[in-house]
Formats: sequence, structure tokens, C-alpha cells
Amino acid sequence: MAPSFHIRPATADAVDTILKLIIGLARYENEPESTVKATPALLRENIFEKHYAHTLLAFEGTPDAPGTPLGMALYFFNYSTWTGRPGLYLEDLFVVPEARNVGIGKAFFAELGKVAQAKNCARLDWSVLTWNEPSIAFYEKVLGAKRMDGWMGMRLDERGITELEKFSVGNE
Repeated sequence: MAPSFHIRPATADAVDTILKLIIGLARYENEPESTVKATPALLRENIFEKHYAHTLLAFEGTPDAPGTPLGMALYFFNYSTWTGRPGLYLEDLFVVPEARNVGIGKAFFAELGKVAQAKNCARLDWSVLTWNEPSIAFYEKVLGAKRMDGWMGMRLDERGITELEKFSVGNE
């Protein structure tokens, strides 16, 4: 019998749990813990005060008797000019190694689907590292997700964002 678990929206008192799961994700992605710049204060401010993102947490046990944290799904909303509707972007989904393959990932996506439908989202998007074959297989074979061929991720870090000032009108 699979262990019992439940998923619920995170509350501000869970910032330490969220940070521990983020550090676990960094380890899984072969990143040193030092790459994690998030702090409890930043999580509290940006998730629970400014609402830039939202987090779902999975716990062992029942809602009445929650136990060990088992995973998280952190997401935010974007907007599609093509559909004229919002979209849900899954920034990170992480399940602790000892709790994998018991349905937590599926349950997270079920909850994300409910959120997306409630917000009239036209899409649910996310990225996956190219080496993460177990996750890619899950997304394609179990969820029926499609690869976004023809698209490449792009990013500016803080320095790059600051350097955009040189393109401001009047700074030519």
C-alpha cells in the first residue's frame, strides 16, 4: 500500500520547509547549495506578501495530522499574447527521493490543473533539464506533455538586467 500523503497550499509558516526543499532540488540538479540565494525572508516577502509566486506542498499523512514534507510545486502566472489568456508556469517541482514513484508528482499536476482551470489558463508550461530522463519520460508518457521543439530558453542574470540601462532612451 502506498504511503498516505496530502497536498495543500503553503502558508507563510512553511518558509523553512520550502527552503529545505529548494536546497534538496539544488542537490538533485547537481548544483552546490551555495547556488541557492533564497532565504526565509525573501520567500516570505515574494511568495506570501507580494504574491509573485505560489507554492503547493506535499506532506506525509493527512491534513489533520501532517507529517514529513515530501515535495513542493512552485508556480506563477504569465500571459499569452496568442491566446489572450493567462498561463500557469511551473517553476519547480521537487519530490524527495525516498517519496518518488508513489503518485506525488501526478497529484501535484492534478492540483496545478485545478488551479489552471480556476484561473482560466490556456496553458501550463515548465522546463526540464535535458539530462533528466526520468522526469522527461514521466512528462511525456504519463502526462502526455509535448516538447517545445524550436524554442530555446534565454536568461539575463542580475548583472545583465542592470546592463539593460544602456539601452534606455536618451542613453544612446
